[in-house]
Amino acid sequence: MKVLLLCSSFNGLSQRAWTELRGAGHELRVQLTAHPDTVTAAVYTFEPDLVICPFLKERVPAEVWRHFPTIIIHPGPPGDRGPSSLDWAISDGESSWGVTALQAVEEMDAGPIWGYRTFPMPGDAPRKSSLYNGAVTHAAIELVHEVVAKAADPSFRPRELSYASPDIRGKLRPLMRQSDREFCWADPTAAIVRRVRAADGSPGVRATINGIAVSVFDAHPGPAVAGKPGTVLQRSRGAILVRTGDGSVWIGHVRVRDREQPKLPATLALAGQLGNVPEVSDPVGYQEISYFRTGQVGVLGFDFYNGAMSTAQCERLAGALRHAAAQDTKVLVIRGGDIFSNGIHLNVIEAAPNPSIEAWQNIKAIDDVCREIITCTQQLVVTSVAGNAGAGGVMLALGADEVIMREGVVLNPHYRMMGLFGSEYWTYVLPRRVGSHQAEMLTSRCEPIDAADALRIGLADQVVGGSRTTFEDTVLDQALRTATRDDYYGRLEHKRARRAADERRRPLDVYRTEELATMSRDIFDDRLGFAAARHAFVMKRPAGTSSSARRRAESQRIVA
Repeated sequence: MKVLLLCSSFNGLSQRAWTELRGAGHELRVQLTAHPDTVTAAVYTFEPDLVICPFLKERVPAEVWRHFPTIIIHPGPPGDRGPSSLDWAISDGESSWGVTALQAVEEMDAGPIWGYRTFPMPGDAPRKSSLYNGAVTHAAIELVHEVVAKAADPSFRPRELSYASPDIRGKLRPLMRQSDREFCWADPTAAIVRRVRAADGSPGVRATINGIAVSVFDAHPGPAVAGKPGTVLQRSRGAILVRTGDGSVWIGHVRVRDREQPKLPATLALAGQLGNVPEVSDPVGYQEISYFRTGQVGVLGFDFYNGAMSTAQCERLAGALRHAAAQDTKVLVIRGGDIFSNGIHLNVIEAAPNPSIEAWQNIKAIDDVCREIITCTQQLVVTSVAGNAGAGGVMLALGADEVIMREGVVLNPHYRMMGLFGSEYWTYVLPRRVGSHQAEMLTSRCEPIDAADALRIGLADQVVGGSRTTFEDTVLDQALRTATRDDYYGRLEHKRARRAADERRRPLDVYRTEELATMSRDIFDDRLGFAAARHAFVMKRPAGTSSSARRRAESQRIVA
């Protein structure tokens, strides 16, 4: 079937739909929303059997939906309408929610229903981005497959939306505005956390911190502490602890509203405004990196906001890896968060006094992380990839002896859309897994792949289904079994021998030196438009504002 994906952006859900439908053998085209005439012309040129809109903020041109079956994937249960569905669901503490596939008509979100899925909401307020990337995406992909199957069935007729039906629980709700999101620092911690998480990662919630007007993101309950509500009590690893009406809340990221700057770690965004606020090394309630042992297995977890890894975060993670590698365990499991990793922290780089210097420091620091994984020869190393990964984050995972991915994970193992050659020892870890030809294809075509693709080409060793918790438990169980297998020491000796042979053939320092030599031209000479591409990305500018190299890569990616 010829399917056109019409998207506001080629986000994680859109990429997952693309990889799933491609894997099912359908002929695909992706069209980003632009001027209605441009969209209409693209649809008529491709003449699809079906138009699916997995992520759409704009109206579909009437000339499209009147002549081609056009299905909207809406992040709400049947009858829910409006642009802030997830925001309202989290804010109102809904116990369950859903995703609906509905046909585009003149009235927004009011078309006939092709199918729907429901799911329980977490007991604790989820971050909107986590809910979207998790339960919403899973349900949406099931619906995409259902819609394609129904479109091929000439006897299928969608169901008209009728609020008289008992299973139509949703309603039309307006765009959530800042007046609907506002809170007071004297409010209970739980209420503040819920408000902030319902607006994470966009648009955030407006607040005032030390007299500075900001939008706040990335909220976590803090400890019970004394002080006046709204007072900044502590800072740690980029976050600040603010007193609330009944305790405190960690705010990890803010955006200062009267400055031209992206969302940043709170202490960086408010640099110079925190006075004598003390720095604490072991914050209660806010942990980006953790380590625990179970039998002969050590588990090193890291969960960085949006998967971005700044210089300081990389330095801390490298130190944690050295600590984990020095333990008397047999297997080390490296576990990422909701997003495994997207590589270097472009927002922090963009906000630096000298972005080129910061980018250079960041890439060297993430290289250090990757080296710790590659050179850990005292234990077998497993990377547990439960969330999406991009660029250097993919290469970081590949340094392990075994890569286990959760079903449905989407990978973007390339750098060129951002105007970079890439580092993280990718010229070593990627070809040794997939071969030089496949490595060139992955890094030059700029196309996403899913976990099934990764398994097929050797990028992953195993794919495991289930929820994130189920997946992580499965990986841990397998690691525990590995540690007790009769052939454990044989596998470890084989790993050491292979690493030594690789080092004799071509030292790791050579890969690093050659990659950084090329990266220096990208960072300091800006030969491929890294500065413009980075600025467009972090400031949420349209792709057309970036370099011509990035525009070519974007076109290649979405039309493939």
